[in-house]
Amino acid sequence: MSTTLEAPSASSATEQFLKQQHKLLINGDWVEAASGKRFDVINPASEDVIATVAEGDSEDVQRAVAAARKAFDTGPWSRTTPSERGKLLWKLGDLLEQHMEEFAEIEALDNGKPKAAALGGDVTLAIDMFRYMAGWATKIEGNTMSLSVPYMPGEEFHSYTLQEPVGVVGQIIPWNFPLLMAAWKLAPALAAGCTIVLKVAEETPMSAIRLGQLIQEVGFPPGVVNIITGYGETAGAALSAHPDVDKIAFTGSTEVGKLIVKAAGETNLKKITLELGGKSPNIILPDADIEQAIPGAANAIFFNHGQCCCAGSRLFVHKKQFDRVVEGISEAASQIRVGPGMHPDTDMGPMVSQIQHNRVCGYLESGLEEGARAVVGGKKTGDRGYFIEPTVLVDTQKDMKVIREEIFGPVVAAVPFDDLDELVDSANDTQYGLAAAVWTRDISLGHKIARRLKAGTVWVNCYNVFDSSLPFGGYKQSGWGREMGYEAIRNYTQTKAVTVHL
Repeated sequence: MSTTLEAPSASSATEQFLKQQHKLLINGDWVEAASGKRFDVINPASEDVIATVAEGDSEDVQRAVAAARKAFDTGPWSRTTPSERGKLLWKLGDLLEQHMEEFAEIEALDNGKPKAAALGGDVTLAIDMFRYMAGWATKIEGNTMSLSVPYMPGEEFHSYTLQEPVGVVGQIIPWNFPLLMAAWKLAPALAAGCTIVLKVAEETPMSAIRLGQLIQEVGFPPGVVNIITGYGETAGAALSAHPDVDKIAFTGSTEVGKLIVKAAGETNLKKITLELGGKSPNIILPDADIEQAIPGAANAIFFNHGQCCCAGSRLFVHKKQFDRVVEGISEAASQIRVGPGMHPDTDMGPMVSQIQHNRVCGYLESGLEEGARAVVGGKKTGDRGYFIEPTVLVDTQKDMKVIREEIFGPVVAAVPFDDLDELVDSANDTQYGLAAAVWTRDISLGHKIARRLKAGTVWVNCYNVFDSSLPFGGYKQSGWGREMGYEAIRNYTQTKAVTVHL
């Protein structure tokens, strides 16, 4: 593990973008925050300021919601056909594809993730999401039905349902996949015909701002997509509680999700979808292909620096294979090259911020103090930047914080098991239910365990497999509703039943 890598410079296009006077996108115009305030954006690998952006708050949210309401009720968007919506989304995907390198660099500088990972994962998947949802725009359909009204014998009716856009949507996205989460939120809402106020994470606003420029270039009407940069406790809270917002879609922590539910319920009882935290169990059965399972388990936790809501942070390994698996994952961790995202040799970047860095360090200290042992890693690294060593913990107990709580960093706790039934109980012993995985050569057994696991996604002999058509979301306190697939369209539509007396 090394943090001595020196990052090369970004392209001229990226540098020119970062030097711009970054503002809020409201009603088709880039405007300063009403307060005139701005805040710095930090490169987490170097702790240098890479840009400054407008600090939107409640007054700016008010303006953005008013613009979105006008666009939805009476503006051109209200008369835009599904086919036209689909064409705009597809065009946005094409334009994003033309700027792939630039967006990958922005993510590497702003979030810290390796440029290659951003290019091959975040940007590529965002492009695919816009194109996938473009196809759904013309396929949102209702049903017809025949009525048999018992108290009106002999009367005939024609009844049908309409799937209509829910209206003005407030979307709040996190910092771990800034561009991709924007695409996951924007694409289905636009396909359904909604208008949007997008509040981006204060730690990572840059890719959403650049995406907003592409949205303007594509030709979306003013007010359809509004982008607010600001803090959660001001702009995010104002959006969640706004009485003229019909729906909130949030991705982030379970704690903040609960606050959003409370705020929404106290105003207009707006619709809500939530994609929240996780403490996902990753299970390696005694018959598993260990040569496949070891790198798979390493990917499950160290992908995106462990800053992933579905990270396989609780690793359950049968006693027969435990020592071998721990040794293999520890060896994989020790080979990870930690450094700035812009360096081509970097495998893992820094934590996104000083706050997140301190949080992960706090969990490591807690685990070690309570008796856990770090086979590899276990501490921060580097003199500059928010770097954490990839860590494998053993000798944990089920009531430790490192087992119970979401760390959101490159830290896995390996736990041995012997009894299969006790294993499933332990895997489900969490407030979360976002994801899980099973590694086994016995596919029948894999299916059986998948049915018993209380999680919205279960991978068998794989991990971190995502596709625009595959619904993603959680059980229990990991959220409400689903991202991606046609189920995401349902998040942004509501059903109207129409009955005509013949």
